[in-house]
Amino acid sequence: MRKEEQKTKIIDFYKKHKRMPGYKEIMQILGFKSKNSVHKLIGWLVEQGIVSKDSRGKIVPKRIESEIPLVGLVEAGLPADADEIDLDTVSLEDFLVEDRARTYILEVKGDSMIDAHIDEGDYVLAERRGEARDRDIVIAEIDGGWTMKYFRKQGNKVWLEPANKRYKPIYPRESFRVAAVVKAVIRKY
Repeated sequence: MRKEEQKTKIIDFYKKHKRMPGYKEIMQILGFKSKNSVHKLIGWLVEQGIVSKDSRGKIVPKRIESEIPLVGLVEAGLPADADEIDLDTVSLEDFLVEDRARTYILEVKGDSMIDAHIDEGDYVLAERRGEARDRDIVIAEIDGGWTMKYFRKQGNKVWLEPANKRYKPIYPRESFRVAAVVKAVIRKY
């Protein structure tokens, strides 16, 4: 089996399972007898820009159908003529993710951030960070519980503020730490 065919089988696995296969799975999928064959193939896929490896050696997809055509501009004010032309392509990963190793996605539960246009069922793209700026939307641990809110700071005083008038700000009594800063909201209609 040629490398292009092997690449196609790995991409098919990714599309079906929404994750990259592990080394043992690659051996099974491609009928390899040794991990050395897997290492060689992964090296080739890295050279091709299809995958990369994270700090733990796991395979991470890079360019598996991640580009979407940018075809023009749309008027959000008064209606205007629209010309659809192929301007470019946009990689959503490149557009949204600054540091892949520190980035993850969470599904939103609850309605405390609705006035920030973050609704239950949305996904947020978060970047691991130990600190935040005033008014950043953060994922934080406060007094043993986890939540997503606006980070607020005034002098030495910090608190979490919801984006829904039905909820009150949360002030830490014992412990507080910022785990991540929200970088994007993803909503599927």
